[in-house]
Amino acid sequence: MKNKMLNIKGKLLSLEKPVVMGILNVTPDSFFSESRMQHEAAVTGHIETIISEGGAIIDVGGYSSRPGADFVTLEDEWSRVEPALNVLAKKYQGIPVSVDTFRADIAKRAVEEYGVSIINDISGGGLDENMFAMVAELNVPYILTHFHSPLQEEVMMYFAERLRRLRRLGVNDVILDPGFGFGKTLEQNYELMRCMKNFSIFFESPILVGISRKSMIYNLLNCTVDESLNGTTVLNTYSLLNGADILRVHDVKAAVEVINLIDKIKK
Repeated sequence: MKNKMLNIKGKLLSLEKPVVMGILNVTPDSFFSESRMQHEAAVTGHIETIISEGGAIIDVGGYSSRPGADFVTLEDEWSRVEPALNVLAKKYQGIPVSVDTFRADIAKRAVEEYGVSIINDISGGGLDENMFAMVAELNVPYILTHFHSPLQEEVMMYFAERLRRLRRLGVNDVILDPGFGFGKTLEQNYELMRCMKNFSIFFESPILVGISRKSMIYNLLNCTVDESLNGTTVLNTYSLLNGADILRVHDVKAAVEVINLIDKIKK
């Protein structure tokens, strides 16, 4: 049976009704320019928007994952995320915070110094060999993202192998992210989308979908990033109908509305 609860610092977050993770980018080069937040006033304003629009989790990222993004040192990544984490720790302790990083050292500091609740690793432990052990030591939920190989069978094997490793280390709360847009062509992304329901069938872990304003939408529709909200909403709807538990988005209000509408239909 699929796990519909996350243990966050001893408190249970229910996923019986899907939730929205709002993106808080503290980078100068995120692919969606409107999501870039670097000054405290902008960060605070965006946090307020995420919360007021119904976001259940805030995901803070200091290293852009867009193709061709510049290399960022560990020190620079920390200098970007720390001010936002400081604001969240001081003013918004009631909302779970995720840090989007593939570096175990960033994960450690974020959890120990600012009480971050979740580690969101786009590399699935592939870019820092210490990440799995660190997540086990920190005892926080971990988002395991699929990286590269696009075939459904390879994705299933990837998740199964890494889940075994994490379980052996004592990591109980693992969220699976199919990794739309990471190392996949447009056709491969949609093939993966067609297989969404299988992740809920084969794995007990909650499923996170992060397709917000990605190139698989605007390249197919021949539009711009700024014009891709409608496409994002369509794919979020499909994802919810096929087992998604968490939607990671730039546009929280639209995603919350989709969840509420689908929830009403299912009831």
